[in-house]
Amino acid sequence: MAILMSAEVPGQTQEGYQATVDALREGIMKAPGFIMHMTAPSEGGWAVFEVWASKKEANDWFAHNVAPALPEGVTPRRTFRELYNVITA
Repeated sequence: MAILMSAEVPGQTQEGYQATVDALREGIMKAPGFIMHMTAPSEGGWAVFEVWASKKEANDWFAHNVAPALPEGVTPRRTFRELYNVITA
């Protein structure tokens, strides 16, 4: 079953997010299990939402690609939820 990864990223700015996503965009599109990525500003930082085929695939991508690319001092608070249904265009 697919999972939703939600991350609150205190202290992250739009510019910081943009630099990170620009560096990772091509890779995430090819990442095993990746389905979609969405973001929005949040109070005091940035929010990231991703849908993955599994929590393992999401964690592997984060550990090998996202964590090393984050600006110093930026630590996402990640949570996971199993999804019942995903409909895309």
